[in-house]
Amino acid sequence: MQPEDIQQLDQQIQALLDNAPKQGNMETVLKEAVVPTIKAFALQMQHLEYYILQSSDGGWVLTTLRNRQHPQMEKNVIYAFSTHKDALEFSRTAMSKMIPMPIAVAQILFQLFALDRVDSLVFLETPGDRVNGIEVHRDNLQKLVQQNLQEFKKRDNLPPDIA
Repeated sequence: MQPEDIQQLDQQIQALLDNAPKQGNMETVLKEAVVPTIKAFALQMQHLEYYILQSSDGGWVLTTLRNRQHPQMEKNVIYAFSTHKDALEFSRTAMSKMIPMPIAVAQILFQLFALDRVDSLVFLETPGDRVNGIEVHRDNLQKLVQQNLQEFKKRDNLPPDIA
């Protein structure tokens, strides 16, 4: 990302903080553990905004992928497309009424915490390429938040029940 992109990413993150609940230790947890995690993952992406397919009721479209050798193994992913055109083409192949919506990369990553049925996000970086992408696993995001929180607790001698 270019320096101006990092500045825009910081603005996206500030918007998340501005809209977050201000109760209890939530603000501290967000600033010390969640924000650094979101920023670390977002800096690996090539775009500040991606298109997420939404259903007519506004929910993000979930795709279930199955392992060919082990059909019982499956995972639920949400695709984040780098272009509106790619998102539209994907929705046409799915033959359903899905609406591509532009969403800030920081918001997408932040939402992954709340989407308990989602295993990962797949960021399709290259226009026209709907096969190769960067997969962000929900577990990895959560583990990094926990690590950041543990480091913060040690650094500031906080009680173990902060989060």
